[in-house]
Amino acid sequence: MRSLILSSLLFTFALSAPIGGVAVLVKNNPITLYEITQEMKQSGADATKSADALIRKKLEQLEAKEKKISVTPSEVKEEMERMAKQNNLTTEQFLDAMQTARGIDETTLKEKIEESIRGQKLYSSIAYSKMAQPTPIEEAEYYQLHLDEFSHPESYDITSYVAPSSETLQAKINDPMRDIPNINTKDENIPAANINPQLAQILNKIEVGKFGPILPNGKNNFISFYMREKQNLITEPLDSVRPQIANMIMGEKRNQVLNDYFTRLRLSADIKILRLP
Repeated sequence: MRSLILSSLLFTFALSAPIGGVAVLVKNNPITLYEITQEMKQSGADATKSADALIRKKLEQLEAKEKKISVTPSEVKEEMERMAKQNNLTTEQFLDAMQTARGIDETTLKEKIEESIRGQKLYSSIAYSKMAQPTPIEEAEYYQLHLDEFSHPESYDITSYVAPSSETLQAKINDPMRDIPNINTKDENIPAANINPQLAQILNKIEVGKFGPILPNGKNNFISFYMREKQNLITEPLDSVRPQIANMIMGEKRNQVLNDYFTRLRLSADIKILRLP
């Protein structure tokens, strides 16, 4: 009888689930093969790690529902406006920058902001005591361990490659000497002060003599930057980045509390992995 009930439940989920069928059940809530496949594409992780990430996300959603935690559209809008202002951009400019620099559209960005706000509220609901602010010594130690995060070139010598498809651009990256049609190139020297923080972050990560990631450029094309040289490395002084460091340290502590909480929750949760892509 119990087996029959379980079979009926799985059949019901399979009928109601999106394309791809049910892959995982988290407290009888489905994660589909399609969702895992999409997560694999976005994260570049394998099926197991992508499923783990979605299980964690589902547990967060269910825990937030149980604790009656919600995130309103106005909260998401306010956070988006705050992020734009922090980067000295209008909301429209910020959305364009995220699309160009990271390939994140407005819908995806709103989803990520909603997840972040929900995570902060979940932390507040499960933390038993208030975290102490980092001391000046902790900030100085963090600064020394992450100097690269507070350093940037004065300017970047790059060659931008633009193509109508990511496949065409990848073929060029794989064989730079090969003559491939429909690829436009442009040599530029870009002052760091003239670009948005998202693009600066991407350029900082590209090694000299290497190509960066392939990104949509917001004009129905794809772009990749080849880093020829980075001019005059500048390191921000400790005192000017102390507020940023404090936020980073607090964020890491908060994430650790959440990770520990959901690791324990997962051990006791009813999770069934049926199949993976």
